[in-house]
Amino acid sequence: MDVVNLRAELENVTDYWSPRVLGRVNDQYIKVAKLKGEFVWHKHDDEDELFYIVRGSLVIQYEDGNVQLGEGDFHIVPRGKMHNPVADEECWIALIEPVSTKHTGDVVSDRTKSIEEQTAAS
Repeated sequence: MDVVNLRAELENVTDYWSPRVLGRVNDQYIKVAKLKGEFVWHKHDDEDELFYIVRGSLVIQYEDGNVQLGEGDFHIVPRGKMHNPVADEECWIALIEPVSTKHTGDVVSDRTKSIEEQTAAS
């Protein structure tokens, strides 16, 4: 039986905003990523996504307000909701999201990673 340590996996992540798939539970991927700076405004029309803060802090901007997250916090971004993650300092996160979730949702940018890129390091 496999055991995965999120912190150990995050130690190996070198690029910001580049999620790595660590596992799959039914139709959900478990991912880790390091974040720093501002991402891109986007939404996922058909999928919710869970952000869990392993280290640091994160603000998830919404059009109607912000959600502030610290170590140990998690927040579920509802499907169809425009959002933009922002980390002033390096932030380590775990993500749980359906396998159908596109990295930057309805937006394509230079930060967009395909699922092939996200699974290549796993």
